[in-house]
Amino acid sequence: MNKINPIPTVHVRVTGQLFLALAAILISGCDRASSQPPQGMPPPEVTVVTIEPKTIPATFEYTGQTAGSREVEVRAQVTGILQKRNYAEGGKVAAGQSLFTIDPALYDAALKRAEADLGAVQARLRQWQREVARLKPLYKAKAVSQKEYDDVVSNEAIAAADVKAARARVTEARLNLEYTRVESPISGIAGRALRSEGNYVTGPDVLLTTVTQIDPMYVLFGISDEERLKLHRETEAGRLVLPPEGRFDVSVKLAEGGLYPLSGKMNFTGVRVSGTTGTSEARAELPNPEGLLRPGTFVRVILGGAQRPDAILVPQRAVLEGPQGKFVYIVSSDGKAESRPVQLGDWQNDDWIITAGLNPGDKVIVDGVMKIGPGAPVRVAAPKPAGKIPPGKSPSAPETAAK
Repeated sequence: MNKINPIPTVHVRVTGQLFLALAAILISGCDRASSQPPQGMPPPEVTVVTIEPKTIPATFEYTGQTAGSREVEVRAQVTGILQKRNYAEGGKVAAGQSLFTIDPALYDAALKRAEADLGAVQARLRQWQREVARLKPLYKAKAVSQKEYDDVVSNEAIAAADVKAARARVTEARLNLEYTRVESPISGIAGRALRSEGNYVTGPDVLLTTVTQIDPMYVLFGISDEERLKLHRETEAGRLVLPPEGRFDVSVKLAEGGLYPLSGKMNFTGVRVSGTTGTSEARAELPNPEGLLRPGTFVRVILGGAQRPDAILVPQRAVLEGPQGKFVYIVSSDGKAESRPVQLGDWQNDDWIITAGLNPGDKVIVDGVMKIGPGAPVRVAAPKPAGKIPPGKSPSAPETAAK
C-alpha cells in the first residue's frame, strides 16, 4: 500500500508589533473616512466662539472656621468664697460689668486696718515735723547740740517713709476689696459659670468663665504651600494681579449653602507653614452685628479682589480629552477643523481658563465637536437672533467672544 503523505500545515505567527501596525492602519483609515463627509453631503454645522482676552475677577475658595475676635478667661484676683453670680450665662455682657462677687468682708476689714495704720504714722510724722521746726532756730543759735538736731531730722525722715509705706498698704487693701467684684474685661458673650456660689476660689488659679467678642468675627483658614507657590508664579508671570498688601475681600458661605450677607477683609497671613497640615494660617475679619456667626462654625471662605488680565476663556464643553491630553477644535483659515492642544488653568463659572495653546482671534468650536475629526471641513452656524435664544441657553451668541 502506498503511503499518503499528509499536507504540510503552515503556521503563520503574527507578532504583536505587526498586529498593532495593522490595527493602526485600519483605524487611521477609518478616522480619515469619518473626518470627511459622505459624497454630496454638506459639511457638518458647528458653533464657535471667537477668543478675545479680557480682564476677569479671580476668586479663591477655602475651608475655614469662625472664632471670636477676642476670647478672654475670667479669673478672680483674690481668694475667698464665691458669694454671687451677677450675669446670665450665654448672654451679652459689657466691659466692666460685674460677673461674680467674692465675699468682701475680710478685705473691707483689711482696708480699714490699713487706713488706721496710715493715720497713726501720719500723726507721728506731724509730731516729728513740729520737733524739727522747734529745734531748728535753737540749733542755729547754738542752743542745742548737733546730735540732738540730727536725731530729730532723722526721725522726721523715717516717719515720712512710714507714711508712704502705709499709703501703699491702703492702696493694696483697696484694690483687693475692688477685686472682690470680678468684672468682664471686654464686651461680648459670656460662657457658662464654671464655679457656683459657695465655692472657695484660690485667685487666678481658678477659671470662672470665658467671654468671647463676636463682633467683629474672625475666620481662620489655611492656604497650602503648593497653592501659595502657584499664586506667586502666576503673579510673577503677570497672569494674576493680587489686591494691594494682600488684603483680599472676604465673603463666607454658611453650612446650609447660603452666603453670609456681610463681607470683610483678610487681615493676617502667617509666615510659618505647619508641619502637620502643610498650610500657613490666614485670617479674615467680618462684621457680625446681629450675632449670626458663632465661634467654631465651619464655613467656606471666598477671597475676592484679585484679577486675571488678558485671560482666555472657553466653555467647558469645548475642551476634550485625547491621548496627548486636553485639546480643542478650532476652525482653520481654510474652513477645516484643527485639533489644538491646550493647557488648563482654573474654572471660571462655566468656562475653563486657558493658560497656553490659544491665541486672540482663534475660533473655538463649542457645539458639534462629536460630528467632526481633525481636518474635517465644517460650516460655522450663523449667529442666532437675540430674541430667539432657546430658554435655558446662554445669551452669548456664536461667533462672539468667550465669556
